[in-house]
Amino acid sequence: MPGHLAPRRVLLAGATGLVGGHILRALLADPTVSDIHVLSRRPLAEADSKVQVHLVDFSRLPALPGVDEVYLALGTTIRVAGSQQAFRAVDLDANLAVAKAAAAAGASRAGLVSAVGADAASSVFYNRVKGELEDALKTLYPNLLIAHPSLLLGDRDRLKQPTRWGEKIAMPFARMLGPFVPGRYAPVEAGAVATALVRTLPLTQGLRVLASDELARIGSTARPGP
Repeated sequence: MPGHLAPRRVLLAGATGLVGGHILRALLADPTVSDIHVLSRRPLAEADSKVQVHLVDFSRLPALPGVDEVYLALGTTIRVAGSQQAFRAVDLDANLAVAKAAAAAGASRAGLVSAVGADAASSVFYNRVKGELEDALKTLYPNLLIAHPSLLLGDRDRLKQPTRWGEKIAMPFARMLGPFVPGRYAPVEAGAVATALVRTLPLTQGLRVLASDELARIGSTARPGP
């Protein structure tokens, strides 16, 4: 990260998730980040002097402390949520509520963990919800970074998250065949997605979308010196 960046105050929603947990660790390791405000429904195991955890109800967010940027990594599955309506309440409504509250608190940049295929006009419910959120954020943030990972690789068992049956079948093959999959559909490690977002968001101007292959490349390259 360039050394000339001013100290940044960041907001993170979704720190208990697969990508969100990696985002938190990347932010903790970033010397240009001075304050990390985490919004969560439950306490976090990580403890650090620059982390402040705010236990919240995402449907009724309080006024937030001043921040410069926000990372949106809230997400679930229809299976876990129990219904399309409940899924939408997390992936769209909760993320959008955080984005609006962060903008009101001064954030001028937002980084979103979305998904390949996100499109508000899609006939696929999952992709449509992701696309609706992206469209809403484009009206809120002049500087918006969107991650479009394909199959996310990572240890969900450690987080006690259920792995979808399709993922259980696909992951072993994905690691082996990844180099042969077209770039935007290539599987990508959750840690690489997080690292790419944290490295790229502070310098983002306008709208930028990172596909799976870009996320893997940025997230795995050595951090440049000051």
